[in-house]
Amino acid sequence: MGRACPPCSFGKPPMSLAHVILGLLQQQERTGYDLKTECFDDCISHLWPADQAQIYRTLDKLESQAWITCTVEIQHDRPNRKVYRITKAGETELTQWLQMHHPLPVLREPLLVQLYLAAQLPNEAIVDLLKQELEARQEKLAQCEAIEALSLSNPTASREQKLHQLVLDLVKQREQTYLDWLEKAIRAVHTLRDRNNP
Repeated sequence: MGRACPPCSFGKPPMSLAHVILGLLQQQERTGYDLKTECFDDCISHLWPADQAQIYRTLDKLESQAWITCTVEIQHDRPNRKVYRITKAGETELTQWLQMHHPLPVLREPLLVQLYLAAQLPNEAIVDLLKQELEARQEKLAQCEAIEALSLSNPTASREQKLHQLVLDLVKQREQTYLDWLEKAIRAVHTLRDRNNP
């Protein structure tokens, strides 16, 4: 029998939602709703998407680790707010993580496996699949460009904003490279001898 994998301690995977949230809370204290709308939806959806349930589950875990604290702010005209802020222990964990080089990620891209195994499909079906991916990648690139236009094109950008721009540059370049490859792949498939029409 194979050996069982040792359990991972919370917050130690090469990349985790926990560390993303710690970094966002280090910038400023926020509610779970603020994290979802102002951060994950508006600022870093091109890097790390997260839904509301994932965010709140992670906040609970971070609080149990004493990496963040929560204060309930009473509001008389609306529901009370739970405001989260990072602790010294959380800052220490985040600093260690920020300085840690991680192994290259193992990318599992369904489209590439589909294409690898797609010889049984007619050319039209393969091209349709590639065009769907092309449309999705175009939307992703447009999203990145919208983020850049809104918040990162300031010539007097702060140090933090300039780092954000470097990250965005790579994401845009990666999406453009994928788009170029998809267009090349579509042209190549059009030239193949269709299995249904040899």
